[in-house]
Amino acid sequence: MGAVDSSRAPKYDYVPVLEARDVTVRYGGIRAVEGVSFGLRPGEVSGILGPNGSGKTTLLGALTRMVQLTRGEIRCGGTDYSKVKPERVIGLGISRTFQTVRLLPERTVWDNIVLSTDVVLSSRSADIEGLVRQAIARTGLEGFEKARPDELSYGVQRRVEIARAIAVQPRVLLLDEPTAGMTKTERADISRLIGSLRSEGLTQLLVEHDVAMMVDTCDYLYAMNFGSLIAEGSPQDVVRNAAVQEAYLGKHGRQHA
Repeated sequence: MGAVDSSRAPKYDYVPVLEARDVTVRYGGIRAVEGVSFGLRPGEVSGILGPNGSGKTTLLGALTRMVQLTRGEIRCGGTDYSKVKPERVIGLGISRTFQTVRLLPERTVWDNIVLSTDVVLSSRSADIEGLVRQAIARTGLEGFEKARPDELSYGVQRRVEIARAIAVQPRVLLLDEPTAGMTKTERADISRLIGSLRSEGLTQLLVEHDVAMMVDTCDYLYAMNFGSLIAEGSPQDVVRNAAVQEAYLGKHGRQHA
């Protein structure tokens, strides 16, 4: 893995909760992610926008060490964790959800959250049940504790995944397309939940295809295409950017299927 010249690292007027420095992921001759650098502002919701195949999910995989870096550094609270084992990343305070629901089908909502929380926090003498109750309350899941995933709507299953991710008390939450496949009402529920978590001070990084949701939900937006960042700034400025319009929305502002 190539080293990063610290003198060329981006300078911020804050300590990024999560930082990427020249992150590059290559598979043979394929450049999945190329030279990506950014630093998440504490307590904000940042978003990554881009068409299918632009490198968004691969970047999340790199940030959680599930994908090997070819070059670059990743830092959490200023600490380089580029060589940390994937199973230790959550202990640094980085939690995530995935594109597909990954709940245990034979277990209740309560069990799903307890089991994952206990695996992460058992060595810290934490009040597991108390943390799970808090996570259920924060995600509006009261009354669903004894239900199994197959008894829940898709939108509620997604909320269970988010509850499981925040029960471990992360410093930063990575959300990979949390509203994909949802109804308009379900998408609005998730957007409100993300806003509620932001009001609690939780830093979040959101990957999503719903442009309107990203604009309404995110404080800061990055746009990717062909593995590289092509724009960043306020959501309104990014979606008006000519390169983003061409790459993601199409020449006439229509979102690609």
